[in-house]
Amino acid sequence: MLTKRLIIAAMFVLLLMAGNLQAGGDAARGAELAVDCADCHGDDGLGDDDIPRIAGLEKSYHFDQLKAFKSGERPDEDEMMVDYVVDLSDKDMADIAAYFATLPAE
Repeated sequence: MLTKRLIIAAMFVLLLMAGNLQAGGDAARGAELAVDCADCHGDDGLGDDDIPRIAGLEKSYHFDQLKAFKSGERPDEDEMMVDYVVDLSDKDMADIAAYFATLPAE
């Protein structure tokens, strides 16, 4: 009985840690990692007619989209995003999302 409670408590702690990773992120580190993002989305993250704006996106939404590209859950017809996210860790993606969340959406 005690073992079962310890396992449940450990799982709960791990879930909280994963949530903090997604919700958190180091924007300063994200700015360093986002250099490649500027190739398409621009230095300001505003994109253009063909490239979506990523500046000002909510951190958790942006993180989820990066994860979806990496897992193949989100289609990527020209595989540009897959090429960029394939080597990113969850922490990297959380940091990038935190950085772009600090940028103005306009």
